[in-house]
Amino acid sequence: MSRSKLVIIGNGMAGVKCVEEIIALEPDTYEIVIYGNEPRPNYNRIMLSKVLQGENSLQDIIINDWTWYAEHHIRLCTGETVHRIDTRGKYIETESGLKETYDILILATGSSPFIPPIPGIDKERVMSFRTIYDCTRMSDYSKIYRKAAVIGGGLLGLEAARGLLHLGMEAVVVHNATYIMNRQLDQKAAAMLQEELEAQGMSFLLAKNTQKITGRSQAQGLLFTDGSKLEAQVVIVAVGIRPNVDLARRSGIATNRAIMVDDYMRTSVPDIYAVGECAEHRGISYGLVAPLYEQGKVLARTLCGQETSEYKGSIPYSQLKVSGVDVFSAGEISGEGMQTAIQHLDGIQGTYKKVLMQAGKVRGAILFGDTTEGTALLGLVQRGADVAELAPREGAPDPAEMAAAALPAQETVCACNNVTKAAIMKAIQEQGLETADQVKEQTKASGSCGGCRPMVAALLKHTHNLKNNGGTGVVATPDKPAPMPVCSCTDLGHAELKDILADIVVLETVLPDISLILQKLGWGSELGCSVCRPVIHYYLRVSGGTINDREIEGHSEIQVRWDERIPQLSYARDAGGLAAQLRARWIDAAMPSPVNMGVAPGPGSLVSALVQDIGLLASPAGWEIYAGGHAEHPVKQGGLIGVAETEIQAAALASACLQWYRQTAWYDEPLWAWAERLGFMTIRETLLDDQLQKELAATLQADI
Repeated sequence: MSRSKLVIIGNGMAGVKCVEEIIALEPDTYEIVIYGNEPRPNYNRIMLSKVLQGENSLQDIIINDWTWYAEHHIRLCTGETVHRIDTRGKYIETESGLKETYDILILATGSSPFIPPIPGIDKERVMSFRTIYDCTRMSDYSKIYRKAAVIGGGLLGLEAARGLLHLGMEAVVVHNATYIMNRQLDQKAAAMLQEELEAQGMSFLLAKNTQKITGRSQAQGLLFTDGSKLEAQVVIVAVGIRPNVDLARRSGIATNRAIMVDDYMRTSVPDIYAVGECAEHRGISYGLVAPLYEQGKVLARTLCGQETSEYKGSIPYSQLKVSGVDVFSAGEISGEGMQTAIQHLDGIQGTYKKVLMQAGKVRGAILFGDTTEGTALLGLVQRGADVAELAPREGAPDPAEMAAAALPAQETVCACNNVTKAAIMKAIQEQGLETADQVKEQTKASGSCGGCRPMVAALLKHTHNLKNNGGTGVVATPDKPAPMPVCSCTDLGHAELKDILADIVVLETVLPDISLILQKLGWGSELGCSVCRPVIHYYLRVSGGTINDREIEGHSEIQVRWDERIPQLSYARDAGGLAAQLRARWIDAAMPSPVNMGVAPGPGSLVSALVQDIGLLASPAGWEIYAGGHAEHPVKQGGLIGVAETEIQAAALASACLQWYRQTAWYDEPLWAWAERLGFMTIRETLLDDQLQKELAATLQADI
């Protein structure tokens, strides 16, 4: 049976997210072709500022590499700009002359930087900040020139300026409003942010309108409407974006500011859809990632013929770290009838909170310095909750402490110094720490950028409350559907039980007998049952604790398969040697569920790496490491989590994945089910953190 052809114009985040959703729902429904005008696979445009600031490499921000497209049989046409759509003949044509027929067409053309009509805007060394190429140009300019001006005081402009500072340039931000980030912040929060950025070396010229960019053929500076001037050899324009609609407009597709779509992302032409920054839904086009992903999910289910709720629009929100400063903004922060419901300023801690209301309903929120309440406030804004819900209730938990309690024990709290929640709680308990400064001195958490200090303070409170409640207290959380109990002895689900046991391990120097633990947990049976006892032992073990009670501590079945045949390939690898090495490493490791691992020296091997829990496949680049495959019902194809050049690197990445599975899976949860629950993107991003990968691999070895 022939498949319908799905063509996507645009290889950006929104269009490819829709493709990912389609593959997850119905991988065999469409022949998929993607056209992108950049010469590279899909990457995270939001992370460009981190590349510019030296925190990430270009490779770090690739979302789906070339291998991903090949694995899913997606034909990616890079460096091709589509300039025509024949809606009657149902084909597209590129500027280079390529033609492609389609059954279904998705327009994901995104947006371009808005270039204001300022005289001199076309001079050399005047540029926008939107692509990897722009990052490269800015880096090259920094090696020659020292003075830069950034026109635009929004998020993108500030991130560009911070990157220029990192490159050793002087950066002056020019903004036409009276305060920076005026679309997301109020004047007070903006002033606090500006003060922080000035301390980092950034300069500001506010309420300035640029009349022209001076210089003959090359930028030399800015002339403002008030007659003042600014010297600048490099000018970055970051004043907003404009949806790319010219292609749709030329093709007879209805457009306004962007391409007009209905609640199922359909355009005015049959079989043509639009998603992302180029789409306009109910008069709004979104430039934030969350709404674009929501649109992609609705469109994917629509194209796969599955029942779906219509897209009703999104509440815009931003949870950002602007040059190391945590900022949160949601909903409407100004407008007619808007009133302040809550406003708190802590000048010592450098934090600010403002919640806005309209007609008695929560409409917007701003947080600066401490964003731990962001998720809770976003929920109130999205629901249009009554302002009465903002009032503190007697006995109600602190939102920051709720966030601290929900954090997994091994989650990194301080990214700068790689300090986990468990390490912080253990230091608080064992050393009797009473203040966040003491925690910083002992663990280095919050000792660098300071962005994690609010979470450190919340963990301090959480740890003391747990100790006061006998080590088993649990911070209350808002009402939500009750999880499936672990067994008939308890109402606790796996997630809650695992977190409680992890806290007990942190707080108890020597673990008591299992019967005492069960008594503290309010277990229905004094000694538990055959279902829950292995679960408890396993969760205690992966949290770093043991008890004097011989009991099953986890599955230890790790089946390792390899193909000793050497394919006729120039890059064939020693599958047997790598398999033996991994088997020796893993053979005694307790697992949540039995694990199958396969090692193949190359394509065509008798062992398929793609249908193993952990699969390693030789490739020209070295080894490809897959996870989450399953050869029996339900058959699952594993996802690529990384590529390693050497056997040592391959073993380290595979071991890190296995340890991450041990730490975050529920007992008896197969690895393929764990991978689906967490998502391959989350797993991949976690494991490609070099430092965390080394620590996970070392933890696995130490625990055996």
